[in-house]
Amino acid sequence: MNTEEQFEAAKKRVQTLSERPDNNTLLKLYGLNKQATLGDCNEPSPPAYNFIEVAKQNAWKGFAGKSKDAAMHEYIALVDSLFT
Repeated sequence: MNTEEQFEAAKKRVQTLSERPDNNTLLKLYGLNKQATLGDCNEPSPPAYNFIEVAKQNAWKGFAGKSKDAAMHEYIALVDSLFT
């Protein structure tokens, strides 16, 4: 399986977790997914009162400069760690 196939499999696998990960882990998964699929964040900032969207965008921005391939590998490793 190539990296993209492993990444897509990890995205499906994470949905089968018996327990919901903590918010920090969810934000990391979100940021890595966005970085792997869209690259660096270039979207306008959400309104400051929208705390959830601000947190999600900050998580994505935290991976700025990371290559698509590196973000995929980190996402796969994080998902794998949730099953151990």
